[in-house]
Amino acid sequence: MFTYTDLNGNGCELSFKKNAFRIIPKHVLVLAKYEGKWLLTEHPERGYEFPGGKVENGETLEEAAIREVFEETGANIFNVEWLATYMVQENSPFTKAVYTAIVQNVDSNHANRETKGAVFMTEEELITNNRLSFYMKDLGMKKILEKVSEREDKW
Repeated sequence: MFTYTDLNGNGCELSFKKNAFRIIPKHVLVLAKYEGKWLLTEHPERGYEFPGGKVENGETLEEAAIREVFEETGANIFNVEWLATYMVQENSPFTKAVYTAIVQNVDSNHANRETKGAVFMTEEELITNNRLSFYMKDLGMKKILEKVSEREDKW
């Protein structure tokens, strides 16, 4: 278990073991690559971030991951695999399941309603971009990216 404080001042716990928390994840976050670059989206208020969102009623976590990526970026993904779960200690604590995936293609005609669409970044751009969302800059994300780099053969 990796414990840290996010940039909003909330205590967080990150685990790379399934079912580590009593609270069932109702949110997903997806780290996906396309032709060697990370798939992100630009949220109008928070900045650049990995796509993700809330699980809808009757939907599995994997289904939510696929849907959220498409809604936010127009990208179709495959090889969706669970990587981690983290818990944020807000007034109402919540957990978020983190997945990795591969982008199959991007629908260039996709009408993005929630974000400004697909953005692709190299490893260097992901580290140095000053317009990243708050959660993209915290210690938990650094730990998640370290874990992903251990699985680089997946890409």
